[in-house]
Parts: sequence; structure tokens; C-alpha cells
Amino acid sequence: MNIVHSIRNLNFSSGGPVRAIIDLSTKLAQRGHRVSIITQEDTDAPSAWRSNPQNNPCTIELGKEYATGMYAPAAQKKLIADGIAQADVVHAHGLWTPLARRVTRMSRQAGVPYVISLRGMLDDWCMDQRRAKKLFYLKTGGSKMLNSAALIHSTAEGELAQSKKWFPGTQGIVIPNLLNLDPYEKMPGEKIAREKFPMFDTGDPVLLYLSRLHYKKGVEHLIRAVKILRDQGNPHRLLIAGDGDKSYEASLKALIKELGLEDEVAFLGLVVGDEKVSLYQAADLFVLPTSQENFGFVLYESLAAGTTIVTTKGVDTWPELQDQAQASICEQKDRSIADTIAGLTSDKEALKARGQAGRAWIFDQMHPDKIIKEFEQFYIRASGG
Repeated sequence: MNIVHSIRNLNFSSGGPVRAIIDLSTKLAQRGHRVSIITQEDTDAPSAWRSNPQNNPCTIELGKEYATGMYAPAAQKKLIADGIAQADVVHAHGLWTPLARRVTRMSRQAGVPYVISLRGMLDDWCMDQRRAKKLFYLKTGGSKMLNSAALIHSTAEGELAQSKKWFPGTQGIVIPNLLNLDPYEKMPGEKIAREKFPMFDTGDPVLLYLSRLHYKKGVEHLIRAVKILRDQGNPHRLLIAGDGDKSYEASLKALIKELGLEDEVAFLGLVVGDEKVSLYQAADLFVLPTSQENFGFVLYESLAAGTTIVTTKGVDTWPELQDQAQASICEQKDRSIADTIAGLTSDKEALKARGQAGRAWIFDQMHPDKIIKEFEQFYIRASGG
């Protein structure tokens, strides 16, 4: 099949959707499909896509100066039209961008079926953020974009349940994100992280937060939970890996200073590659006290590395993670997080066993060879095949 994706940018700083589209597109190309990605910038597209274009996806880069409104230069509209023209199906990722709206509208005009991945954007929490603006967007064309799609893709039953009211005319299909497990098949071990980050030398349990720094992630609750644990005579260390909103990061650092946690909490910045996998392996527990995630790649990465997780019902996949991967689900409250952490880290052998059970589940139920077949059937159905 000829599959054309669209996403605002291929820049990892934008979060999980970029990772999702890169892993999915790579796997589709490996299975013989022709894959293109229409995007404003392709900064983090894999180097192999350029060095070996015959066997990899290609990008159709519009440029960072792509119009912020509904009007785009003729040259850019032609790039989009040319990309769509040969497609069997167009896959738009996200909703709230001029690019998504233009690509889907031009697909309708060309008679090419399209599908939309919601990426959590219609979740209740997300719809409550700048709600009036989003309702206006839906009223002035967004609803038509959704209800004219061949299919709508959600990554979890929880996401579909929350979002379905916004597209009553279109069927929703649930398929988990495809996760590249190659880095977790043969892992680098804990040594890399333990040698680089001195927090591991204290003997205290080490908690890991690894994600974009954004207010919706609730990191301040985790920091306060570390304070509660210390005050109870049960000290833990917290490593915060990631970058993002600078003002939010500054507020977190101010909170750490206010609580006197400078010795207990460390910021690592962006961590990637073997160092990231090693960090997952070395941590006692991975904690993501988020307000909303439709999937949460980092949760699945941690499980793939054999480290169990604590998260909230803000993650749409929380029932699957709790019931099948032995994840612990708590409230997004300081005390609830602290109590959950204390209960888990009090028995390191049991904690390790939970992590190994989670890893086994990932490689059994979330293996990319299984997920890619679901996406192929999704595209065949959308294209009328």
C-alpha cells in the first residue's frame, strides 16, 4: 500500500506522537509498504531514511514557515497535493493544527480516504484546556474533519470512550502504539547509569521520572511525595530526566529548594540511547504522576526494561497496565503517591518480580510484529480493500 502520514513536525521535543509515527512508518516500510510523511520539519527523522531512501519512509518537508492560518503558499499546497495523489490512504496525526485540517480537506477533495489518530486530544482533560477555543475549532470545520474520516484511531479503550462523543459519524478503532523493542531485546545493563549518576551510590531507593517537562505530567506531586517519604524516615532519591517547558522546570527547581530536597532530587536533562535504557534498568521504580496520557511511551519503555511503574488513572491505558503488567495505579495526590511508592520499595525482591512480569507482558502482547498487522488491517479497511 501507499500510506501518507501527516504530522506537524518530526521533532522529539514535541512528545510521544513523533516517536509513534517514526516507529510505525519504519515498520511499515520494512514490510514493503510505500510510506511518506508530510511535515513542516523532519529534524529527528532517522538518518537511515536519508542514507537508504529506497527501503525507508521519505519525508515531504513543507518548511517551518508553513502558514499558521488556513492559507498556505501555492508551492506548499502543491507538495501536499502531490503527496496525497498517489496514496491509498492518508493518516493524519492530531487535530489542532492547520496542517491536519488542510491535509484532510485536500484528501476529501481528491477522493482519497483518510484516518485520524487522536493522540489524546479529545480526552476529557485535554478538552477542558482552552475549551472555548477547541469548541470553536470543531464548530468551524473540525467536526467535519472527524466525521468525514474513514476511521478514527485511538490507542486505548479509555481514550475511545472519552472521545467518541465528538465524532458520532465515524467508527473508532483501538490499536496500541507500535513500540520499537529493539533497544530492549539486548540491554546495556545498569553500569552506564550507575557510573554517571551518583544518586545510585546512596543505597536509598531510586525513583525515575523520564518524560517531557510539562505541567500536565504532575511532577510537583512526585517531588512533594519524596518530601513525605523523607519526613517519615524513609528517604528516596528522585532522578528527573527530560526537557520541555522552561518556566515549569524553573517552578520545579524552586519547589525543590523550598522543600530542602536539593540532595534528594536531581535534574538530568534529556537522556537518550543506551544511557536511557540503562537508566530504566538501574532505577528501582518508574513514576509518572500525570494528569493525562492517551498511551505514555515511557511507561512501556520502563516495563520493557524490566522496571515496574507507578502512574495514575490519567493514563488511558491504566486498566491494561494494572491488570496485565502489574503496574500500580494511584491518585494524583502527594500522599497517595508516597504511600504507593513506600509499599512497593519496601520489598525489593517482589518489586523486581513485578518488573520482570511487566517485561514479559510487553514482549508477548506489545511486540511490534503483532501490532503492525493490526495497523495493516486498519489501512486496508479504511481504503475499502
